[in-house]
This record gives sequence, structure tokens and C-alpha cells, in this order.
Amino acid sequence: MVSKVLIANRGEIALRVLRACKELGIQTVAVHSTADNSAMHVRLADESVCIGPPPARDSYLNIPQIVAACEITGADAVHPGYGFLSENARFADILEAHQLTFIGPTAEHIRVMGDKIEAKKTAQRLGIPVVPGSPGAVTDDKEAAKIAAEIGYPVLVKASAGGGGRGMKVARNAEELPVSLATARSEAGAAFGDDAVYIEKYLEKPRHIEVQVFGDGMGNAIHLGERDCSLQRRHQKVWEEANSPALTNEQRERIGMVCAKAMQGLGYRGAGTIEFLYEDGEFYFIEMNTRLQVEHPVTEAVTGLDLVHEQIRVASGDGLSVTQKDVVFSGHAIECRINAEDPRTFAPSPGEITHYHAPGGLGVRIDSAAYHGYRIPPFYDSLVGKLIVHGRTREEAMMRLKRALDEIVLDGVKTTLPLFRDLVEDEDIKRGRYDIHWLEHFLKGDKH
Repeated sequence: MVSKVLIANRGEIALRVLRACKELGIQTVAVHSTADNSAMHVRLADESVCIGPPPARDSYLNIPQIVAACEITGADAVHPGYGFLSENARFADILEAHQLTFIGPTAEHIRVMGDKIEAKKTAQRLGIPVVPGSPGAVTDDKEAAKIAAEIGYPVLVKASAGGGGRGMKVARNAEELPVSLATARSEAGAAFGDDAVYIEKYLEKPRHIEVQVFGDGMGNAIHLGERDCSLQRRHQKVWEEANSPALTNEQRERIGMVCAKAMQGLGYRGAGTIEFLYEDGEFYFIEMNTRLQVEHPVTEAVTGLDLVHEQIRVASGDGLSVTQKDVVFSGHAIECRINAEDPRTFAPSPGEITHYHAPGGLGVRIDSAAYHGYRIPPFYDSLVGKLIVHGRTREEAMMRLKRALDEIVLDGVKTTLPLFRDLVEDEDIKRGRYDIHWLEHFLKGDKH
């Protein structure tokens, strides 16, 4: 087991990792920007090191400063959380060169799965179902038109190095394709420094289903079930639940074992999430995230497993604490991402939290670094916290969520809490009838 972990992140995920380390008797080091001097993870860590000014590029993305902080404090491992450097293969390589343990996958796996085209090729090789599309990047418009005609319109033009919906354009016919290609390439080049794009069949009303996997890096791997992340705004997840209301037990077991077998074949190490679009009973691979997900608590709720504990065990060379037959799913869990944003315009709303009261009771969990008097800085992601509820059934979880939303108080800044209070009253949500476009229509008032 590693002895001292430097947490290369901030906010609720930094606090989440810190708590897991304390439970395992591991010393913690918090790194922070000057904007986060009073952050909760900084207050609770055994040691803290300021690594730069507020801009992320000068602090949380500053690899030399993070390595120096390890050397100063004697940390022997780094947990990257999610975002920032969590899927940066170069960071993993540098840590290894300095004989520091990266609590995550190998740099090679991060690199392969970070390239959408290579990830799709790898998924096909490992037996994971994929969306029909181009075998690689398309550089010629005539070639693109031929591929689009073969798979049938509408098609989706996607950035190879993309994420968060950037560099992604729909072409509904041959006339729209050249403009979609040019726009996607331009966005991809500006956002990622790589204008490579590829083409996939566009699914009209799919759900977004993802499977949580874990590997020990020695050929053993398991799945921990699926999460339904279909409620999204501009390709950003808002509400996640496990299990998916759309799947049967047979379907979830089948796709789970496909993913677990694939990770065995890959020799994957650590936590990962294989993401799919699901429509008409079929799963289509879209990407793999080689890190802990924001929504991991819903999986913890239905399995009883601490995913950060497992990450640390695997990184330490101790392997997984469970085998597939040990994994038992119980009940239903829902997570709501509470952002400091205007619930109508979704404009960021930084500022001081003047009143804060977290809900409690059986089956209610809050993952948040917020506290009374905390000032939310304007420099980072607007996520304030996550409200997670667990019940024996989906209906019980929904009622528990409604009660928790009535109880929570978070004043001083605008938040997305009013949106969730509306969602729990909606009949489609109560019945689990939604797809990845549902929330956008709901927000426009023209629900389909």
C-alpha cells in the first residue's frame, strides 16, 4: 500500500479522495492554487502545498509544480481525481519516471483510449459493439461523402480528440455534410490542437448508458453494472442513475460481461468507464474514460463498494478486493449534479455561500466541498456538489430525492437545484422515459 498520496485536484473530488485515504490510514497532501487557500480539502489534508495562481494552467495543470510538491512532502503516489490531468498520458509517464505511483491506468491505455479513432478500433478488436462509421479519420470530403452514403444519413461528424460535445456536428443529408465537416474540423483544431474528425451513424433517440469496469493490470477484470446518464444538456451530464430504467437484467449482465472480458483482454489497470449509446435493444460504443467518473457514487450505492479504495488497492499492486461473483447489486441510486449556475440560462454564478444546510437521513449522501461562508471562485468548473440518494426501488429513490431536495439549503449563489425540483415532479422522469435529447426539449418547453 502507498503511504502518502498527493491529490492533484480540487473541490468535491479532492475531498472524496482525501476521505478514502484517511480510511485506509494513508497520509494526504493537498495541492492548491491561491484561489483555493480556504478550500475544505486544503483544511483537512495532513499537508498542503500552494502550486500557483488561479488559472488552472499555472496550478492544477502545472506538472513540474505537482512533481515538486511530491518531492517536498515525500508523497509516493498521486491521485488525479477527474478532469485536469486525470487522462493525461504524459503526466502518467512523468510520474513513473520519477518513481511515483499514478493511481490510474497505464499511460499506454490512457493514450489509446484518449484518441477516439484508436479507441473505436481497440473496442472492435476486443469484441465491444461499435457505432457504424469510418474506420479512421476522414481527410477528404469525397471519401466522407461515400462513407456517409454507405452508412446512411443522418451522420455525426466527431473530433478524434474531442470531448464535451466540442467538434461534433450532425449532417442530415449530403448537402449539409461539407459544412459539418468544415465546422467540426475548425472547432476541433481550436479546442484540442488536432483537427482530425471521423464519421459515425447518428442515432435519433438513444440513451446514454455506461458500464463501470475495474481491472488489476494482471489480466483480471470485473464490471460493476451500468449507469444511465441520458439526462444531459449540451452533452454535459446532469442526472445519473443506476440501474438504467431502460434495461432488463439480462441486457445489463450481457453488456457488463462483454466489457469485463474486453478489459481482461486489454490487461487494463484501475477504474474505467465504457460509454455507449443504446437504442432499440442495441449498444454502440462511443468512448472509454480511463478515470474515476463524477457519477461513481451511484455505483457505490448499489454495490456497496468504495471505488477509490479499489483504485488505491490496484495501484498498490494488491489487486481487486472482489471477484465478479462477489459483486451484488442492491436497490436503485440517483445522482444530481448541483452546479453554481443560473437554472434558466446556465450562466456561472460564483460568489459566497451565505447559508448552507445539507440534507440527511437514510439513503442520502452529499459529496461537496461547500460550507457556510465558502466563496466559489470563478476560475473552475461550476460543480458545487452532488446529491446522491439510494432506495430499495426506483420509486423509493425518487421519493427520497424529492425529500432531500426540499431539505437542502444553498443560498448566496444561483444553483441548478430548482431544475431538479422540477424534474422529480415530471411524469416522464418518474416513469424513466427519456433519451439524450429529452432535457434540451424540456428546458425549451417543447418536451417530446
